[in-house]
Amino acid sequence: MENNKNTYLAIGLSILVIVAWQYFYVAPRVESQKRAAQIEAQRQVEQKSNNPEIKTEEGVPTALGKSELSTDVNIPGSLQSQNSRNLKRSDAVERSKRIKLETDSLVGSINLTGGRVDDLRLKKYRETIEPNSPLIELFSPKGTKQPYFAEFGFAGKKEVGGIPGPDTQWKSEGRGQIGNGDVSVLSWTNSKGVIFKRKIEVDDNYMFTFTDSVTNNSDEPITISPWGRIAQFYEPESRRIYVLHEGLIGFLGEEGLQEYGYDDIRDDKQVKFEKAKEGWLGITDKYWAAALIPSGDFTATFSFLGNENKRDHFQTHFVGDPLTVKPGASESVKHLLFAGAKETNVINDYAEQLNLFKFDFMIDWGWFAIITKPLFTVLDYLNKLVGNFGVAILITTILVKILFFPLANLSYASMAKMKKVQPEMTKIRERFADDKPQQQKEMMALYRKEKINPAAGCWPMLVQIPVFFALYKVIYITIELRHAPFFGWIKDLSAPDPTSMFNLFGLIPIDLPSILMVGVWPLLMGITMFLQMRMNPAPPDATQAMIFNWMPIVFTFMLASFPVGLVIYWAWNNTLTIFQQGFIMRKHGVRIELFDNLKALVTRDRNSSA
Repeated sequence: MENNKNTYLAIGLSILVIVAWQYFYVAPRVESQKRAAQIEAQRQVEQKSNNPEIKTEEGVPTALGKSELSTDVNIPGSLQSQNSRNLKRSDAVERSKRIKLETDSLVGSINLTGGRVDDLRLKKYRETIEPNSPLIELFSPKGTKQPYFAEFGFAGKKEVGGIPGPDTQWKSEGRGQIGNGDVSVLSWTNSKGVIFKRKIEVDDNYMFTFTDSVTNNSDEPITISPWGRIAQFYEPESRRIYVLHEGLIGFLGEEGLQEYGYDDIRDDKQVKFEKAKEGWLGITDKYWAAALIPSGDFTATFSFLGNENKRDHFQTHFVGDPLTVKPGASESVKHLLFAGAKETNVINDYAEQLNLFKFDFMIDWGWFAIITKPLFTVLDYLNKLVGNFGVAILITTILVKILFFPLANLSYASMAKMKKVQPEMTKIRERFADDKPQQQKEMMALYRKEKINPAAGCWPMLVQIPVFFALYKVIYITIELRHAPFFGWIKDLSAPDPTSMFNLFGLIPIDLPSILMVGVWPLLMGITMFLQMRMNPAPPDATQAMIFNWMPIVFTFMLASFPVGLVIYWAWNNTLTIFQQGFIMRKHGVRIELFDNLKALVTRDRNSSA
């Protein structure tokens, strides 16, 4: 390897190919598959498919899960027929009796019909960066456009005299509100005098505690199985990309982490897991999640229950071990429900303080978790220190540069030595122009003599690649970076730069297609990339030189659609690299080619114009 430019070119083109493949092929293909799956699901509904795993009877499927009871465990699996659909949220809420819910993080209500959590908004998060935009709606009740809720219940033999289910009208005891220290207790008594009580608590963040107790006042023992489900009757409108999992998720004992995207579960229809001794299951998207945390052993099921009333239906549910309650005795079972924002520190605290099995996997840190998690920890600490995630990114970039300075110093020193021996290398090429094997032998002898490692120039770029992807992951998935401002016009580091040079950065009031939204920071990134590449002599090969000339332009347009926080990192990293490389080159007495290359470029343009 006599010139590191070939290596840099290969690495740069590899990154370009990977990102372009994802952007122009994978994402459109996923969307196409999604549309095809929706069409197929609708066709199956219209043809009244007889698939036994989807078929329901009176709104309750009987083949979703079995316990050790002699009868099937009936887990609700349908919206059931409704006279009104797509109601306003407020109208749907007002149609049922409820208890109010409010904490520092949540606001909503709990439906006394079924005792389900189906009205939940996040007080700390809004849909846009505008301060008066609507709060994020996590759960919505039946009758709305996008029903999404969580509920718990029991299943057992009919002889027990009735079991509370999705249509049970619970009675509220006490003040009829929950949160900020208030606890709600619901009760229901069946025809044989068996009393069911449900105590509901919620902490200051996003964790609910459901304690269900059964007091058997009948003359015979009763055996029942607890269950819980999260049902989502829509598929979120978000772009599917390979760096993030959205859909059904769980960590189920020895089965480990289970992730089924919406398209995956459409294909499989239903996935059942063996009994787990610990774990959790739920539905997640980019920033929000809902998860059931059962107590005791349980079996879990992920399902796509078809298209009901032109709605998709995705569901995760568990069935716990049966409870036998003797006459005159009481038994209770406690389950947890997480419903809220995937705040890193909150998730980690739950995993540690509540001893929740692998609950930190709720956040998709990905394959680079060994880099991604520490990187976020540093960014979060610096943000708390300086009060700005953008500044934290700049400082982190400096820290990374310092960390890898010995490696960069070795690399640039080797490159400097190669430039010094460039005349001797030219002589070797001319002397053995017709004898390539001997030419390579002489080159290697020269490298050994001058103690040059020709591959050393690759290391700065190779080190930068995993850091770049890890930072991209952090900015893209962590809610802490969502709507995090920088300075000036950058109000959201997780979104692209909102300006564009094609409308003179907002001076011309016209709407532009996304491909032309090339803002200030992407331009700065392109300029710094151009200058960095001009630190070295121009490639002798004309094709290679043309590619080097176009690469900053291509990357400018490509990264314009990336989160601006990542673009800021790349521009700042390029700037630091220019000064670092210049310092090391000057230290080793090697001429810096930047100004000569810029001068030659201007001169060539003038000559071509003339």
